[in-house]
Amino acid sequence: DFKCQCIATHSNFIHPRYIESVHVIGIRPHCENVEIIATLKGGREVCLEPTAPWVKLVTKAIWNK
Repeated sequence: DFKCQCIATHSNFIHPRYIESVHVIGIRPHCENVEIIATLKGGREVCLEPTAPWVKLVTKAIWNK
């Protein structure tokens, strides 16, 4: 069953040092949300709230590395 991967999003600040990688999944036929999935050090995956200002800054900083 193909649906959005993120059921809930996380908008509380997570310090970039705890984020291993960020994966962005664009809008697709079965999901109309842009999904930002952060893999934290330790392996846990967290869906980030795309509209949160800190999420925009962190994803931009990680991509610019």
